[in-house]
Amino acid sequence: MKKQLIAFAILFISLNVYSQEKPFWNEIKTFRTQDSIQKPQDGMILFIGSSSFRLWKSAKEDFHNETIVNRAFGGATLEDLIYWQNDIVLKYKPKKIFIYCGENDIASSEKVTPEIVLDRYKALHTTLRNQFPEITIVFVSIKPCILRWAMKDRMMAANALISAYLKQDSNAVFVNIWDKMLENDEPMKDIFIQDNLHMNSKGYAIWHKELEPLVNE
Repeated sequence: MKKQLIAFAILFISLNVYSQEKPFWNEIKTFRTQDSIQKPQDGMILFIGSSSFRLWKSAKEDFHNETIVNRAFGGATLEDLIYWQNDIVLKYKPKKIFIYCGENDIASSEKVTPEIVLDRYKALHTTLRNQFPEITIVFVSIKPCILRWAMKDRMMAANALISAYLKQDSNAVFVNIWDKMLENDEPMKDIFIQDNLHMNSKGYAIWHKELEPLVNE
């Protein structure tokens, strides 16, 4: 009986630790359910990343493109994309991949330097390029926002590093939306919802203008 109790305790601890090691599990389960109901067709436009993509509910209508599949989840860092890459990207056969991520990496800790963000992105990009050697990979720059404006120097530096890195890949594109969202060198005041972090329709209109030629080319 004692051995059984010990075994049960070990199992309980193991399961608890395992569950703690699986961030965003509920979001991933939702994606798996969606795929089981209707698997995305090959050749889709795939969006991955954090909440700025996740909340773009009107993307299909905005781009007039029904092939867009959104597998972004709120709060995601580049490390999270790497952790869940099999579920959100590697199991598909996309025509193009659009990535918005890195902002939450910077916001998670002052110890996360632009160089750390670059290293994380390199790891993700290398995996994607090995899996999809010829498709276009688009990285949307970290955006400016009112809430996180104090972090602007690290964000701009991370953008610069990733932009320079992607110049080595002829099938990769860096889209600079940072400058497009500024007015008098500060984030526009009327393009965010009340949290001053996420965008309203005016903000997404800026993104749409910059991304439309790449989505539908």
